[in-house]
Amino acid sequence: MPLLSGSSYHTNWPFTNAHVNTIYPALFRKVPPIAYKRETINTPDGDFLDLDWQKNSSKKLLIGLHGLEGNADRHYLRGLFSFFGKNDWDTLGMNFRSCSGKLNNRLRMYNMGETNDLSLIINHVLHLGYYEEIVLTGFSLGGNVVLKYLGESGKHLPSQIKGGVVFSVPCDIPAANVAIAHWRNRIYLKRFLKTLNAKLVEKASLYPTHLDLSGPLPSSFYEFDEQFTGPIHGYSGAQDYWQSCSSIHFMPNIIRPVLVINALDDTFLAPTCYPENLAANHPYVYLETPSFGGHCGFYSANRDGSWWTERRALSFIQEKVLNR
Repeated sequence: MPLLSGSSYHTNWPFTNAHVNTIYPALFRKVPPIAYKRETINTPDGDFLDLDWQKNSSKKLLIGLHGLEGNADRHYLRGLFSFFGKNDWDTLGMNFRSCSGKLNNRLRMYNMGETNDLSLIINHVLHLGYYEEIVLTGFSLGGNVVLKYLGESGKHLPSQIKGGVVFSVPCDIPAANVAIAHWRNRIYLKRFLKTLNAKLVEKASLYPTHLDLSGPLPSSFYEFDEQFTGPIHGYSGAQDYWQSCSSIHFMPNIIRPVLVINALDDTFLAPTCYPENLAANHPYVYLETPSFGGHCGFYSANRDGSWWTERRALSFIQEKVLNR
């Protein structure tokens, strides 16, 4: 019964305020740069994916997925990669299409259920024939992709994939989008839509016959996903896209240990994003719900520069995933 009754994450004022805990790390956390080695691989549909490697000649690999409009150099991934690198892991940051600093080639970009590209990267890694133990991690959107991939793969999951750790996951996307549309999240919504709409305008200049931007640009996630994300990626609209990509529907089929850490004060999440009943009756899905943490926040500076998210991820992997 992997419904964890408590959490080792604790913090003090002002980080007991969800917005402070969400915003402060994003703006002020200083993580030393990592000398990533970038690899670009081609996709079957004529596009490309940029991968950021940190290699330590390890047989263990951590693959990390960023959140909406992030990249592999975001503070939460760089901190995790830095900590795991110091503990003799190789790391690989997946940049979703259009998020690596270069706009991708195709009309489509990325979405909440982008498991085909993740599968392509994993197959690329497996083809190297080097890594014996691979663990997946993801934050927010990236966490949803990890859970969906693990669930839809089920018994066909490659044996080298041992499990995962995910943070701040909107696993019930329709409900989470209701939460995100609340006025208290207005500042985040405007920030996300600023970059999403900029990409949309650039795409329209490249594909003028496919995109009609004669009206106002989207001012909500619903409008953006209804007009762009859904149809471009093969869904009938926003609701079809959200329902089809919600990892909550795939989590029952997960067959490797995975830890889901969703803070109870996360303003991006709805009550159904805390699947307590599922975790209580599932042998592999562990759910940890700290009282505080915000969205991808979890402020917890340590003397060695590591944060709680990094230490918690490694301890779970050692104890539950690799059984060491």
